[in-house]
Amino acid sequence: MSTLPLAVRDSATMLRRNLLHARRYPSMTLNLLLTPVMLLLLFVYIFGDVMSTGIAGRGAGRGDYIAYIVPGILMLTIGSTVIGAAVSVATDMSEGIIARFRVMAVHRGSVHIGHVVGGVLKSVASVVLVGVVAVAIGFRATDASPLEWLAAFGLLALFSLALTWIAVGMGMASPNAEAASNTAMPLILLPLISSAFTPIHAMPGWFQPIAEYQPFTPAIETLRGLLLGSPIGHNGWLAVAWCLVLTVLGHRWSTSSFKRDPK
Repeated sequence: MSTLPLAVRDSATMLRRNLLHARRYPSMTLNLLLTPVMLLLLFVYIFGDVMSTGIAGRGAGRGDYIAYIVPGILMLTIGSTVIGAAVSVATDMSEGIIARFRVMAVHRGSVHIGHVVGGVLKSVASVVLVGVVAVAIGFRATDASPLEWLAAFGLLALFSLALTWIAVGMGMASPNAEAASNTAMPLILLPLISSAFTPIHAMPGWFQPIAEYQPFTPAIETLRGLLLGSPIGHNGWLAVAWCLVLTVLGHRWSTSSFKRDPK
């Protein structure tokens, strides 16, 4: 069998294995998914009125803050969901299954691809579920055209791909699942110090560059522009550039870590 059909077959097998594990052990996915849902409900119903006044001025209501916060929550959902990929990879490394794959007639890249594609599918499914909750509590993007909706979905998928590759690299480099979970925590913390919950200009001056040029803020602002019509500016190409850089970095990190013996 030639290389391409072998890679496709083995990647499909690894993807099926990854999804079966997620179905048999759904507690981690549910726990990671509940975090953005709870944050969405907390900020909308507890802080919504106060935060909307600070962002949109007097006369603004909770609906204004729902529109502002949902794009950030969607990106946070991706960051929290891909932690599951890091834990899953670290478990495979520590339990020796990677060592078995290495001596079997298995295409090397298929091990990564199975985890990455499975992670992206779970991230997209989580984003859809959080989006349904957002619509249920009042989020609307009626002014977005079909092309803008398609671009928004493409950005979410591309960002999921980039962060999943990084998570796989973290899992490959971690000695066990607990260490992988701790190593991947910045993927949840970074959205909290972005423009997800409050505008950049409302932050301390020394902190604004950190919040503005990290990966999540350009992606959040681009998503807001696509769905809500706010100015995108330079955030569009910054978001795509961050996705490409993180994808390449995660791929190279995963490939190099795959060659070492599991601990």
